[in-house]
Amino acid sequence: MGSDRPSGGTAARPAGVAPPDHDRNSFSARRELPFRASVLTIVLAGAVVLACASAELDTATVLGMQPAFWAVCALLLGVELRPLLTAGARDPNGDLLTSAFVFAVLLRYGLDVAVLVQAVATTLMDASRRKAPWRIAFNVGQYALSWWAAAAAMALLDLRPTAVPVDIEATQLLPAAVGGLTYFVVNQLLVTVVVALKVGRPLWVLLREDLAYEGVSNAGLLALSPLIVLAMEEGPYFLPLLVPPLVVVYKVGAVALERERQALTDALTGLPNRKRLVERTGESFEADGPGPALLLFDLDRFKEVNDTLGHHVGDRLLVLIGSRLTDSVRPGDTVARLGGDEFAVLLPDTGPQDAERTAQRLLAELAAPIVLEGLLVDVRASVGVAVAPQDGVDLDELLQHADVAMYLAKEQGGGVERYDVRRDGNSTERLGMVGELRRALTGDELELHYQPKADLRTGRVDGVEALVRWRHPERGLVPPDHFVPLAESCGLVELLTARVLDAAVEQLAAWHAQGLQLSVAVNVSVRDLAGGHLVDRVTTSLRRHRVAACWLQLEVTEGSLFADSPAAATTLRELDELGVALSLDDFGTGYSSLGHLRRLPVQELKIDRSFVQRMGEDPRDRAIVRSVVDLAEGLGMRVVAEGVEDLATWQALLEIGCDVAQGWYVCRPQPADAVTRWLHERSGAFAAG
Repeated sequence: MGSDRPSGGTAARPAGVAPPDHDRNSFSARRELPFRASVLTIVLAGAVVLACASAELDTATVLGMQPAFWAVCALLLGVELRPLLTAGARDPNGDLLTSAFVFAVLLRYGLDVAVLVQAVATTLMDASRRKAPWRIAFNVGQYALSWWAAAAAMALLDLRPTAVPVDIEATQLLPAAVGGLTYFVVNQLLVTVVVALKVGRPLWVLLREDLAYEGVSNAGLLALSPLIVLAMEEGPYFLPLLVPPLVVVYKVGAVALERERQALTDALTGLPNRKRLVERTGESFEADGPGPALLLFDLDRFKEVNDTLGHHVGDRLLVLIGSRLTDSVRPGDTVARLGGDEFAVLLPDTGPQDAERTAQRLLAELAAPIVLEGLLVDVRASVGVAVAPQDGVDLDELLQHADVAMYLAKEQGGGVERYDVRRDGNSTERLGMVGELRRALTGDELELHYQPKADLRTGRVDGVEALVRWRHPERGLVPPDHFVPLAESCGLVELLTARVLDAAVEQLAAWHAQGLQLSVAVNVSVRDLAGGHLVDRVTTSLRRHRVAACWLQLEVTEGSLFADSPAAATTLRELDELGVALSLDDFGTGYSSLGHLRRLPVQELKIDRSFVQRMGEDPRDRAIVRSVVDLAEGLGMRVVAEGVEDLATWQALLEIGCDVAQGWYVCRPQPADAVTRWLHERSGAFAAG
């Protein structure tokens, strides 16, 4: 009942999937031009302001500044070197107290001095942080324009700076406040416009995010400026009185930052917690690209570690797991602990295939043994994968669907599972499909197609595989990979197998009556093997249609065969005693135990199509196929290669000693009457080439 589609072909890109790289590159190129133009405009305009300021000042005037001015400059450089880190700050480098001192210089000495002081401080600080030259030039330019706008606004209200001692009067506070507000608005707009052009996000969204925090913080800083002016008027000896309030500001900011860090961090591992994950996910959804992917990890048998070694050892294990995940992801990815033994990994701008590959890689990293209390602890996990926007448009949906996929992975014995709405018991669409499938099983909507298998040496067709189809009254012909997993998860797979088995044996009897000596293979699942009814159903069907057991073959997947179920092992032995042939399907894609393979009654190995179809391109796949053929020969088993789509693959398989080929090169799956005509036309043999 597995899928039989060939590889290759080009499909239309579904909604929500990332566009090809060339589309993204062209979009980025279209966005880059206005960004660069805006930066250049601000740099040039700021350079004009600085040039005018330099022309108005001479060296003697600057050197003749009173000691209070130089004391303010020293304090300004001090606060520039020590940014204020506070909770809620958007800039990871923190807030700069420079604006309070530069605004004081503007109020006291005028625009020319203020913009030059700001330019020197900004250049020194940005250069020490090794920022790119264009960033330094942009920062200098946007500050120069912002202070020029502030000075112009105050001049309109008749507040003009003076070089002689002044008293700050009540009538001057309003114009000064207008100047500070103008500086803030212009500075915020200049920076946000450039950022919006760079990242491709709406201007109003960025303004909305930053406005509240930036407005409060800037208002608090600029409110210090009149006090700094008054201290400057009293002489340099009064300026040290500003240090204690600044120290208090830094301490308060540090305490707030630590509280925010604690609120967003898991106390045990130091990783981001659920609240921080919500923030990071929101940022990922707003960024360009196809959206984030979420990987949900749940450790298997973690309770055994706690119960056996103690909770303190379990805590150490969780810390080590968090560290391994963090060390194995990209710089922009987020590893979070959600509680207990659950971890989440957020992968921004990641498609489904990359997400699943990353999950497999991280699972392999976790599988490396860990030594705790002198004992070697083998860590295993189950991973659920949900990818936006197909599987969710916010963190809650992604978590919910990744959780569903994770529990499916646990049911399968660990590993990685991608969310599938058809296997989601909480999905309304799935519930509807379950009802429709029940109707199909009791009606006449199911039909079988058959795909011939040809001997590679002689071309003789001695068997076919039965593949179930669902002829849905509204959806059309539904392939098995769209409804068989649904049947497995909702308890209908045994009934489905019974219907397919009886129909296949009935067709087998019809072919034998026509003189076509064929065997028929039917797929069965681990639930069929463990259910306890399969042997009786096989026996009943064979007797009803008077077919010998040797003409029936049951195909089981590698994972089903090695599920370590005593009931499944008993069923396999009883089927072998009955005379039914057993075939191991999709060989090479699971985690085989050669000991199991030697003990269990398997007569045939089917090499998975993923290896066969790449034989001509990848020498490693060819080597794997050759190894499986050699292994089967040593164990006395027949080998069937699935997915044979061309003559070159047929000949390559023949050269390495493979027995049977199955695939579209031989024949596509067809209804029984079409296969019958095909066999009669070819006298029961396939002529390669």
